[in-house]
Amino acid sequence: TDICNDLMIVIDNHLIPFSSSSESTVFYYKMKGDYYRYLAEFKTGDERKEAADQSLKAYEAATTIAEAELPPTHPIRLGLALNFSVFYYEIMNSPERACHLAKQAFDEAISELDTLSEDSYKDSTLIMQLLRDNLTLWTTDIPEDGADTSQKVEGSAKAGGCERE
Repeated sequence: TDICNDLMIVIDNHLIPFSSSSESTVFYYKMKGDYYRYLAEFKTGDERKEAADQSLKAYEAATTIAEAELPPTHPIRLGLALNFSVFYYEIMNSPERACHLAKQAFDEAISELDTLSEDSYKDSTLIMQLLRDNLTLWTTDIPEDGADTSQKVEGSAKAGGCERE
């Protein structure tokens, strides 16, 4: 917990205020959302709620900038969508919102696949595959009436190093 809190101070006081591009700003807000999500995974009660709230705020800030400044195929934007959707699924127990976010990111990226640069092609397509893998896992958790459930499938894919749990 102390390490995460120290990282938050560095992110808030040094990295975000002095980032020189929208790409790096999105990356740092995503990182902040990720670390608060990690805290929310093992905290309980009010501490869990606070970590989840902070994670949500960071992911929302990153998404606002990413949607305005980065193309849908950008690996950082795709990684953000992947991790934000995992947050909705695992922390907020909202498979419907998780699937909506993952599907929207995947569909937007697919529609612009021809604009993908050679440099980011491999990274972007890998993250798109992880989005699709999660959608496949998660769609079984959405009841027919569309209401969210609190069921979870272990092993959701996450971007950070694009690792799996």
